[in-house]
Amino acid sequence: MLRYSDEIWDWLDPQWFTYSTLRSFDWVYPLVLYGLPAVPLLFLIKGIARANTRNKLDMAMFEGKVRWQWSSLLRFIPDTVFMLFMMLVLVALARPQRVNEQLEQTAEGIDIVLVLDVSGSMELQDFSPNRLEAAKEVAKEFINGRVQDRIGLVVFAGDAYSLAPLTTDYQLLHESINSIGFRMIANDGTAIGSALAVAINRMRDSDAKSKVAILISDGENTAGNLDPVMAARLAYGHQVKLYTIGIGKDGQVPYAVDSTGQTMYVDTQLEETSLREIAEISEGRFYRADSKDALQEVFRSIDKLEKTEISERRFRDTRDYYQVYLKWALLLLLFWMLLKNTFISNVLED
Repeated sequence: MLRYSDEIWDWLDPQWFTYSTLRSFDWVYPLVLYGLPAVPLLFLIKGIARANTRNKLDMAMFEGKVRWQWSSLLRFIPDTVFMLFMMLVLVALARPQRVNEQLEQTAEGIDIVLVLDVSGSMELQDFSPNRLEAAKEVAKEFINGRVQDRIGLVVFAGDAYSLAPLTTDYQLLHESINSIGFRMIANDGTAIGSALAVAINRMRDSDAKSKVAILISDGENTAGNLDPVMAARLAYGHQVKLYTIGIGKDGQVPYAVDSTGQTMYVDTQLEETSLREIAEISEGRFYRADSKDALQEVFRSIDKLEKTEISERRFRDTRDYYQVYLKWALLLLLFWMLLKNTFISNVLED
């Protein structure tokens, strides 16, 4: 009962006329507010017109000086009250509102595991500054474009390790990618089959609508105890789609700088057959990226193929406040009518 009473008399709070309160409103008809300056202007014009047309009565006055009395200002009160009444009506007609809009996003995310080669050959500098750093940068860009997807991270050389579990904590994934470096795995080599097995193991019990592993490597399988083709069959059996990316240029590729400052080169050739077969078995795709731009384009293509559908629901709560100013206007109208029946008003002028 007390709460109901508070709500009834809440409109009497002078805070309704503060600048911050008026600024917080959304106005349905804001053009009406431009009429506010016209109200005192109309009264000014009325006063000037009345002064020029007022009938004058000749009277004999005693000789002396008439002193100004402050009580003479009282005659302006009725007009001022009526002017405020009109302005409050205009404020009410502009229809002040407050809109509380909430956006709810829901998405049935997919599971993605990034499988990254960190073997010695990823130090080659046909990408700037090298293959590994370019792959890390593009992988972070890919993560930034995902919404509500669980993403995991596997790194491999001669052995394979899970660096980050499936998670939606993208900040953690960025930190994990930044920590990747050469020789973080003691056993050098390229254990593609083992790396895929670790990725599949991460997703085998997942209920996600889509499960994807993205393999980035620059060589053929040379280590590990699991054949990549067998790993691809396991992926197909667990509904895991494999996207394989062969990274690097063929031919003479810069490797390092010797003690004399001369750039050293090494011959390299990407063996695509195994990576293509892996992708085909798991109903995925194989991509070739011989530059950073090409690698970015590959990830954009995968991003389009494996896009999470996001549904949005908007909740809009609109509350009107014109009643507050209309009540004040009616209160001032009653006060004006009361003043018209007192000594303050000039009956002859009305």
